[in-house]
Amino acid sequence: MKTIMSAVAALGMLFASQTSFAQAPAAGPAPIVAPLAAPVEAKTAETPPTTAEKAAPVAPVTTIGTSAPVDGIGQPVPGGYTLQPQVTKDGQYGLWMHDYLLMPMMVGISLVVLGLMFWVSARFRRKANPVPSKTTHNTFIEVIWTLIPVLILVGIAIPSIKLLASQYTPAPANAITLKAIGNQWYWSYEYPDHGVELTANMLSNEEARKRKEPVQLAVDNRVVLPVNTPIKLLTTANDVIHAWALPAFWIKMDAVPGRTNETSFTVTKTGVYYGQCSELCGDKHGYMPIGVEVVSKEDFAEWVRAKGGKMPGDATAEPAAAPVTTESPAAATPAAVKN
Repeated sequence: MKTIMSAVAALGMLFASQTSFAQAPAAGPAPIVAPLAAPVEAKTAETPPTTAEKAAPVAPVTTIGTSAPVDGIGQPVPGGYTLQPQVTKDGQYGLWMHDYLLMPMMVGISLVVLGLMFWVSARFRRKANPVPSKTTHNTFIEVIWTLIPVLILVGIAIPSIKLLASQYTPAPANAITLKAIGNQWYWSYEYPDHGVELTANMLSNEEARKRKEPVQLAVDNRVVLPVNTPIKLLTTANDVIHAWALPAFWIKMDAVPGRTNETSFTVTKTGVYYGQCSELCGDKHGYMPIGVEVVSKEDFAEWVRAKGGKMPGDATAEPAAAPVTTESPAAATPAAVKN
């Protein structure tokens, strides 16, 4: 009997141990999974920025230089028969000469000559004048056809010389210097007073249409200038002769290698204006457009700083801020102060 009881107890113990081994894997994963989930949540949680990150300077972002152009302003117009609207003092004077001096003179001279041709054809035709005149000289006519052309030339020369002299008047001391350098076949620009340089290439037709700009006139980097501010333009070239021409500014200045040409102008209206190289500089001469955006003085200062340059007034504020930014940590300790 004792032997039977011992065998039953052994079988019970054996069954209990097998059951515990079978249940152990089911209970095991619970404490393992929980610790793994915690680090994942900690990684995805946002951490507040450190003091160094808060103090780190953020580069300014600006959209100046990408404004949309206005149709009919600063660009050619299909079917146009006159000059572009002018936004400089010289340009407005030149437009006045074109519209109210040269055009009336040309139309008047053409009508007078045409009328004389019809009158001579009718008055001195063979049927009306069977006996030809033998007149060889007429003092009055000779004086008239000599004096009138002289007066016409003098009337054109006086305002022309005034306009020519105005274009080459030296820029004032507060003028902003812009240097345009011609290359085959693109333009590069420098702002010597502000430490800014850029290169302008023509946009593809697809990109120009995407930006709603005129094809073969739009550029990837526009020149940015402030309104109502004297500009001193310097032109030169690195290879062959180019020409910086912008019709709305009344500007056409040759860029000659080894030589620096100079002119000045002041733009009186903000906007986007286009031009092109006006010298036969090679097989891609027609792919050297010029893009200029004229903005307010405040926007110009913002654009200069966004390009990594500085305004003349920024230099005076730097010495005052230098001791704060360059002070070493040791200088703030009491020991350093005593020493």
